[in-house]
Amino acid sequence: MKSKFIKGLLLSLCVVVTAIAIKACSNPAQNLQTFKVGINSWPGYQIALYAKEAGLFSKRGLDVEFIRFNNQQDNIRATMRGSQDASFTPLSEVMQVDANQENPVIIMVCDISAGSDGIAAAPDIKSVKDLKGKKVSAKLSTVSHLVLLEALKANQLKPKDVEIVDVANERGAAMLKDGKISASVLWEPLMSNAAKAAKGKVIHTTADVDSVVIDSLATRSSVLTNQEDILVKFIEAWFETIQAVETKPKEVFASVAKQLNMPIEVFEEDYKGLKKGDLAMNQRMFAGGRLLEASKQTRELLITDPRHGRKVRDNVDIVNASPITKATKNWQS
Repeated sequence: MKSKFIKGLLLSLCVVVTAIAIKACSNPAQNLQTFKVGINSWPGYQIALYAKEAGLFSKRGLDVEFIRFNNQQDNIRATMRGSQDASFTPLSEVMQVDANQENPVIIMVCDISAGSDGIAAAPDIKSVKDLKGKKVSAKLSTVSHLVLLEALKANQLKPKDVEIVDVANERGAAMLKDGKISASVLWEPLMSNAAKAAKGKVIHTTADVDSVVIDSLATRSSVLTNQEDILVKFIEAWFETIQAVETKPKEVFASVAKQLNMPIEVFEEDYKGLKKGDLAMNQRMFAGGRLLEASKQTRELLITDPRHGRKVRDNVDIVNASPITKATKNWQS
């Protein structure tokens, strides 16, 4: 009797264990690999929110968690210090990140500014050349500073030819309206709005040059070494997201706008001034050598104006084409 009871109990336990195992196997969420990515409020990065909502990451076995940042140096520092796995961040911020035992590595280009950043000016300023001897607002060491340096060089001016007022965008726009400065380096939609409020105009945008205002996905060297398969999957999901932007933009923009609690028209307008980080762009950036060239140009621009007070990296290991090459091969197959 006792033997039959024990056999029955063991049989029941086997059934329960088997059921639990089957349930675990049928629930993909339990098998997803966690991947943490820093992000800020830039439209070129925020389209990744669509990828998460549409399941483009999860179908590749990834549980992507986005960590919000206001300051891009805090973002890339968190990646370098191991608090997260990667950062959506501009090339120039990667070039200026604090020294660490590991190197930062850019593995994908998300977009290139092509009109989203520029300079709003007072009515008496007709061109960038008119800024000589004038006060211009730009937050030192940020993308705004780089946009200004790029514009000055394109117009044969030196950094010391202008007095930089080191303030954030919103403060710069207010100072321009009040007539306290002659120009302000801003991004859309604040740039156009500030020019209108000051009764002036936009005198330069990144569409006027082959800009080095390049937004990227960056990681640290140990993640590249130990988790390259995850990086490749992330990039594949990114390519699918860009494909969705090209084939069904309203759906993508509606998804992102809803998650950000903003009108779809606002997000759509903000995204318009960017060159998308699609397959062709990334091939140009990595295989074509443009990203390495842009990193050298960025370094040259930043070291011409030491007012930012940061050390600029010169290591060529900042660019690694391996993940993008593997993702491209998978995507095309």
